[in-house]
Amino acid sequence: MKFSDKIFEITSEKEFDTVAIELFNFQYQHNLLYQQYCDLLKIQPVAVTTINQIPFLPISFFKSHVVKTQKFREEVVFLSSGTTGANQSKHYVKELSLYEKSFQKGFQQVYGDISNYCVLALLPSYMEREGSSLIYMVNQLINKSHHDKSGFYLTHQNELLNTLRELEHTNQKTILFGVSFALLDFAEEHQLQLKNTIIIETGGMKGRRKELTREELHDIYKSKFGVTAIHSEYGMTELLSQAYSTGEGIFTTPKWMKVMIRDVNDPLLFLGENKLGGINVVDLANIYSCGFIATQDLGKKKEGNTFEVLGRFDNSDLRGCNLLIN
Repeated sequence: MKFSDKIFEITSEKEFDTVAIELFNFQYQHNLLYQQYCDLLKIQPVAVTTINQIPFLPISFFKSHVVKTQKFREEVVFLSSGTTGANQSKHYVKELSLYEKSFQKGFQQVYGDISNYCVLALLPSYMEREGSSLIYMVNQLINKSHHDKSGFYLTHQNELLNTLRELEHTNQKTILFGVSFALLDFAEEHQLQLKNTIIIETGGMKGRRKELTREELHDIYKSKFGVTAIHSEYGMTELLSQAYSTGEGIFTTPKWMKVMIRDVNDPLLFLGENKLGGINVVDLANIYSCGFIATQDLGKKKEGNTFEVLGRFDNSDLRGCNLLIN
């Protein structure tokens, strides 16, 4: 079985750890940047027998270096939004089919068959730039929904409003992906009672509006849209997998992704449940990049394969996702 097939067949934590160590050894051998980083930390691959011993590459390296495992000609380069004048993170993707398999299976684990939904997108800030992995994902989900009303609505509020009302009238199951500030703009102008619609916010106030806590923002959405919960997506340019929250800001990872919480003062020390620290992500789909990334997000590990995002480290640059603090 190919490694790219194996990762999506994982059924237990023990199996996950075994595959993660296999990926670590592969990337140590074939990713010179990651090898140099491990060597600087004096990590000997032969001594790595548990997932807690695997070094996590700081996410900032995606801005300053080319992060590739093996030599290849990439099919696409995904770019982070960044801020004006800031370097963008670059994710060199060897196989788009691997990304597609990851986000389709990850979506299906939470929401079921995409063809059951009409998929709407209100993502103006992402549409204004090139190289967004989120736009690529949502566009693929729109196409696979095969619904004639599925599509990007940008800033066309009246068109989106009429579409939502029509879909509700026909009891059509609907998913609305929306960047936070655009959803807020829409919510402030329109009152709805959505019984068949799931709203998935993708983060990203990006200085467009006064910062609100996640609870404040979601309370506005719930009140204006008439829904009981707001869903969220946790993803980033440097990853090929996503976690979803179906409410209350608690995210669940797919079986090939794991979040670990590092101590803010000792990045090699990992914390238990309900301890605040830096979010490290193991993304086994990142075969040809780096599967072990230390993000600049702060959070807590919760029960099982769940976690909570609670903000970002001070002085980190703004990102397109996960800027909301609790």
